[in-house]
Amino acid sequence: MLAAVRTAGDAPGRVTLEEVMTPHPGPGEVLLQVRACGVCRTDLHVVDGELAPRHDRVIPGHQIVGKVVEVGAGADPELESARVGVSWLGGTDGTCAQCLAGRENLCDAPTYTGYDRDGGFAQFAIARADFLIPLPGDLDDLEAAPLLCAGIIGFRALRVAGVEPGDRVGLFGFGASAHLALQVLHAWGCQAYVSTRGENHRRFANSLGAAWVGDATERPPVALDRSVTFAPSGDVVVAALSSLRKGGVVAINAIHLDRIPQFDYDSLLWGERQIRSVTNMTRADATEFVALAAAEKISARTSLYPLEAVQSALEAIRNDAVEGAAVIGCVLS
Repeated sequence: MLAAVRTAGDAPGRVTLEEVMTPHPGPGEVLLQVRACGVCRTDLHVVDGELAPRHDRVIPGHQIVGKVVEVGAGADPELESARVGVSWLGGTDGTCAQCLAGRENLCDAPTYTGYDRDGGFAQFAIARADFLIPLPGDLDDLEAAPLLCAGIIGFRALRVAGVEPGDRVGLFGFGASAHLALQVLHAWGCQAYVSTRGENHRRFANSLGAAWVGDATERPPVALDRSVTFAPSGDVVVAALSSLRKGGVVAINAIHLDRIPQFDYDSLLWGERQIRSVTNMTRADATEFVALAAAEKISARTSLYPLEAVQSALEAIRNDAVEGAAVIGCVLS
């Protein structure tokens, strides 16, 4: 099969298209023919080495829409031919204290798709059968792919921030995840205030009905109840914190963050304001969000790239040149 491979020792940011052996599923696994795979900023952290390599070689990509073409021993044979999704959290141990307490997103021994195990920048991929995400039939492959990480993690971030119906919510950074989170906010009757760099991103936020749009660290004209940061920047976290009312919450939606600059506790954090981190997602998050997306017609704006152009897709994400989400169409003609 054709795959985009990240090899330890390669120049940061690069993947190489290679012909590799098509894998076969082990016990409890399935083989997927990849229909589409979203491109995420976390993929950049993997190929740039900002997440320390776990293997000498890995195929990135963790927002996979695929068709089950082979079922391993012990997996449900009825999965054959099913169209399913795969996300960043590719498996957990199920036995640690966090898993037993219902917090599988905090598992002590997780497996991540496209990082610990090969992902979806390929024609075929292996996934654990018990971590597959059922997909409604009316969700298009290309639109469904970004829902599987950008959408789910944005949804979880709103929950971690404690968003309630009618809240005024700040979205700091406006890419694949934030443009889906904004649609969730509308479904919940909330007002969204967007601070983001790039005129195209600001125009995009306006087109989706943001109540206000400003520059990356610009303070909205009203005090916010909640904020979510999507940009991997400590400056943005401080900007979001400075926009909160007393008792408000900032949720940091980033797997990697540069340093947070020094800030004044008395004026920014005092008043029972809070900073929370968002870590991974759960299968329950995935099921709930996909159902909400289908019911509320939440959809991703996508830019399509063929598998051969995966490097271009990564660079487009790096340069904030994508309106919405980049998606690799992995089934070749």
